[in-house]
Amino acid sequence: MKIPETFFSIDEEIYLFGISCIFGIVIGIFYDVFRTARILFPHNTVLVVIEDVIFMALYAVFLSSFSTVFARGELRFYYVIGNGIGFIFYFFTLGSVIIGAMKKIYSFIRKIFSVILSPVRSVYVKLQEKEHNFVTSSKNTVKTNKKKSFLLLNTTALLYNNKENKKRKNVNGIGKQK
Repeated sequence: MKIPETFFSIDEEIYLFGISCIFGIVIGIFYDVFRTARILFPHNTVLVVIEDVIFMALYAVFLSSFSTVFARGELRFYYVIGNGIGFIFYFFTLGSVIIGAMKKIYSFIRKIFSVILSPVRSVYVKLQEKEHNFVTSSKNTVKTNKKKSFLLLNTTALLYNNKENKKRKNVNGIGKQK
């Protein structure tokens, strides 16, 4: 009866550490997808936190899959360290170059679109000004009409024209034109 090995040799552990460092670079590339999305679509801090939680959940799935496929299901802390070293190496070397290039490409495309859409924007601004002037003038017209209707009170409904009020003196001729 042959008993399977329950431990890794030093050569196997070094191999697994090297594989985990290489997979750390792959994880860095995957993280650049999130960073590129943040460049293209600016996020508030809540969305950034949600994206980071999603990334960490996917990393947890990756780490368990890595230990299942490559390490007979044994999870060791040096896998995480290897992933971290590969990720940091990628992040500060090639990752910063790629993100810098993405920012430049995005700003270039944005400038091109702003040049192409500048006539449309100027027409839109002029239409907004005309709409603002129209709304302002219509509001002024409504205010003026309300003021006119307030000034033109019904003289028969006024208190001093009330015929039943006999106690007041010298109010019969007020409000009549001469």
